[in-house]
Amino acid sequence: MEIEILKNDKNEVKLNIDSVTVAEVLRVYLDKQGVDFVAWRREHPSKPILFKIKNDKGTVKKAVSEAVEQIKKELENVEKEMKKK
Repeated sequence: MEIEILKNDKNEVKLNIDSVTVAEVLRVYLDKQGVDFVAWRREHPSKPILFKIKNDKGTVKKAVSEAVEQIKKELENVEKEMKKK
């Protein structure tokens, strides 16, 4: 997976991401956290996804870090359940 940082401010980040799956999962988890704005769009299937996050309540880096940690925990739970079967 490739990520290109286009803008990296304290309260706003813009990225190019090449994975729709990663973009959508991250968007859902950031939205659950209550960031001010999180969205992605793709102009054409051959182009990367433009992913934008804005958060005035805290830093975007912290919000992304917390979302990734939550995703990891949930994936670990899925893995544990699969091993039980």
